[in-house]
Amino acid sequence: MEKEIYLAGGCFWGTEHFFKQIEGVIETEVGFANGHTENPTYKEVYTDTTGHAETVRIKYNDAVVGLEFLLQMFFNAIDPTSLNKQGHDEGTRYRTGIYYQDANDLPVIEKVYAQQQAQYAEPLAVEKLPLQKFYSAEEYHQDYLDKNPDGYCHLPLELFKFAKQAKDKSKQQ
Repeated sequence: MEKEIYLAGGCFWGTEHFFKQIEGVIETEVGFANGHTENPTYKEVYTDTTGHAETVRIKYNDAVVGLEFLLQMFFNAIDPTSLNKQGHDEGTRYRTGIYYQDANDLPVIEKVYAQQQAQYAEPLAVEKLPLQKFYSAEEYHQDYLDKNPDGYCHLPLELFKFAKQAKDKSKQQ
C-alpha cells in the first residue's frame, strides 16, 4: 500500500537524497510546506517571509517500509533540538517538522517523537502538524544531488550509505 509523509529536515537537497536511499521509498519531491504564501518560489521562501519550510514529500510502500522506521531514520538525519537550523543552514525555512495528511499516522508519530524526546534533556524543536499546504519546488531542486553530485549538502556522505543499507526489519519475513 502506498502512503505519504512530509518531512522537513533542513535543506531539502540532502533530506531528499537521504530518503531516496531507503528501500521501500517509491518517490520523493522537494517543496515548501505549511506557510502562508500561495505558490512560493525558492527565492521567496529563501527570504524567510513566506512561513514555509523546505520539505520533502515521501511516497513509500508500507509493505516494505513503515512510517515508524522512516521517522526513526529522519531523527538520525537531523539535530532535533536545533531550532530553525540544521548544519550551516539557518532560518525558519530550515526548521524541522513532520507533516501528515492521514490522522491515523498520528499515534505512530507521537510514539517515535516520545522515544526521541526521552533521549534529550531539552525539548525537541521538531514540529508535528497536519500538512496544510505543499507546493513543489522548481525543477532544478528536484533530485538536486543526483544532478549535482558535488553539490552542497549539510548531511555527511556516511549518512547516505547508512540509509542505503538500512532495512525495516519489522517488514522483513
